[in-house]
Amino acid sequence: MIRKMLNASQLQQEVDRRIHRLQEVVDDGVKIRVLRPQLQDEDKTGCNWTMKHFGNAAGFERGIDDVLKAVRAEYNLRTEAKESINPFGD
Repeated sequence: MIRKMLNASQLQQEVDRRIHRLQEVVDDGVKIRVLRPQLQDEDKTGCNWTMKHFGNAAGFERGIDDVLKAVRAEYNLRTEAKESINPFGD
């Protein structure tokens, strides 16, 4: 499966959105802090990013792991820099 590419902010938002849709998170009304993804060498599955150290996540580790597994299977971190445009044209 070919992964879609997202930048770090988009990946962070997608993981945050999915975590806060977990039933146990909704039921407890907890706000889990999601940090930005970290670039890494591609692992055996072809994923090039990871996330660790979620804030206020005690007791929700299993659900978070499931979310990460799903998002890591769907998306890779975009690594190429956007082409900058010189406003002076030189």
